[in-house]
Amino acid sequence: MSSIILGIETSCDDTAAAVLIDGKLHANVVAQQLEHESHGGVIPELASRAHVQRIIPVVEEALSQANIDKKQLTAIAYTQGPGLLGSLLVGNAFAKSLALALELPLIAVHHMHAHLLVHFIDDAFPTPSFPFLGLTVSGGHTQLVRVDDTNSFVIFGETKDDAVGEAFDKTGKMLGLPYPAGPVLDKLAKMGTPRFSFGKPEVEGLNFSFSGLKTSVLYFLRKQEEQDKEFINKNLHDLCASIQHDIVSILIDKVTKAIDQTGLNQLVLGGGVSANSGLRESLSNLDVSLFLPPLPYTTDNAAMIAITGYLKFKAGLTDSLASESKARMNS
Repeated sequence: MSSIILGIETSCDDTAAAVLIDGKLHANVVAQQLEHESHGGVIPELASRAHVQRIIPVVEEALSQANIDKKQLTAIAYTQGPGLLGSLLVGNAFAKSLALALELPLIAVHHMHAHLLVHFIDDAFPTPSFPFLGLTVSGGHTQLVRVDDTNSFVIFGETKDDAVGEAFDKTGKMLGLPYPAGPVLDKLAKMGTPRFSFGKPEVEGLNFSFSGLKTSVLYFLRKQEEQDKEFINKNLHDLCASIQHDIVSILIDKVTKAIDQTGLNQLVLGGGVSANSGLRESLSNLDVSLFLPPLPYTTDNAAMIAITGYLKFKAGLTDSLASESKARMNS
């Protein structure tokens, strides 16, 4: 009998649903919340309200695309956390209600695990073998982990302040770029030269810090604009290239140390910032087997929730209807 998993993702501002049949993706629907752009960032209350409005149509569309009736489902997987609590609660309530009504197993998924396990979708792209080193980079998280199996993640290092995606967005905002600034900064960086240098943090071990670099960019721009109010406009491409170069350098330095310390020869990338071209190019120069997610799987999506749910289901791991949403989660 086939295993048909419905995955539901509502950790931040994207409402998503996916259908996975025996590990193969048959539908992956994402409804983006563009209303946050005018605010320059995600407004949690607006996000949770939008999820309430969109979750039923998104799930119905996913089932329709997969040509599946809800009564054919084997299990329901949803994002337990980490993320915005209000947004998580919408997915939690919907998944539990549907699981209860259909008398199906419920599977709570760790969002950060899913960003790495998306590589296991039977979708004709390379799959890593265990154990491997995982780098998760997103707007809310930056982590280096060892992944021993589908349910065993050991954190080696994580950010002590801003996440890498936040650093891209906030420095981009300083340059006057629209939200989300990270993808725009990446595009403009390709047309520039990294000729400016900013302060890099000294953080022991394999942990990360990006707040110091962000502050360094702020003070540098203030000083330059005191002398020339058009400094940013005149040097925009080079500023983007310089910021991207320094942020990527911080990541590469820690990844290189982790490879040396662990001896792991496979590196798996996941998270929204994994779409960054500068990061992908730099990681490609490392002496490891590199696994880069296809671009549709870099940002928040339900395909990664469905595959993680499928792997947990195969391992006999399901969750109680009493499982709670968590804004913060350990490995």
